[in-house]
Amino acid sequence: MSRARSEHFALGAFNLDNQETLIAVAKAAAAKKAPVLVEVSKGEVDAMGLDNIRDMVDNYKAEYGVQMYINLDHSPSVDDAMDGIEAGFEFIHIDISQANHDATEAEIIEATKQVVNYAKLTGAMVESEPHYFGGASNVFKENFDYEEIKKTFSTPDATKYFVDTTGIDTYAVAIGNLHGHYPGPKKLDIDLLKEIRAAVACNISLHGGSGTPGHYFVDAVRIGVSKVNINSDMRLAYRNTLEKVLKDNPDEFAVVKLMGKVVEAVQEVVESKIDMFNAAGKAKAK
Repeated sequence: MSRARSEHFALGAFNLDNQETLIAVAKAAAAKKAPVLVEVSKGEVDAMGLDNIRDMVDNYKAEYGVQMYINLDHSPSVDDAMDGIEAGFEFIHIDISQANHDATEAEIIEATKQVVNYAKLTGAMVESEPHYFGGASNVFKENFDYEEIKKTFSTPDATKYFVDTTGIDTYAVAIGNLHGHYPGPKKLDIDLLKEIRAAVACNISLHGGSGTPGHYFVDAVRIGVSKVNINSDMRLAYRNTLEKVLKDNPDEFAVVKLMGKVVEAVQEVVESKIDMFNAAGKAKAK
């Protein structure tokens, strides 16, 4: 993360739904010679298991010879975050507002401080934010209300207070980014990002990267964002391609034989984001 800051690139944090998406990310990282994060939230953890995820990532990391780390995304409780730390995840995002949208800033700060302290066990990097982050990792038919989103934007003073009080490594900024894929493009307040970047020394992440015009990523990375989360764009490519190959092959019931095109479609999305994040060729030399 320090090198990302100094060399002006961002690590893509790509959500895993299953083994195929993991393979797609690993292949993209190898093709682009880029360091990447893969991440899972509570739903994926419940489906696959923390230790299984750790082992799968290590296996494909070795097979493809890539620089790949795991982020526990939107961990909804201190206990969940601690489990991720104990499982050896290198990045932990504690977000109790995910489970309780009405959590107070004091409650969020207290939970975040507990995780920051526990993360010393392994050296995991901790990420957080002081309020609920809107949207959902899905594809929506209706557009968002930008004026409503603006009410939840980060401010330099509030960001500095939260970072200084909690001791987090990474701050999840809100500048127009929003979880999910919508009919209209997202708009990021780049000038506000500059002010926040000047206010704090920690890393800054962008959640809700799907459906964001690429020029915003170029600007954000130049200013000093070092982590960008991508999920819905991958899911959209996965489902659309899977539906097509199933329709084109009605007599094939060994679905695993049809997954090659699905992996390719997701890999293409990941590679395009790596380029936008200026991360191609940034993998650490062995």
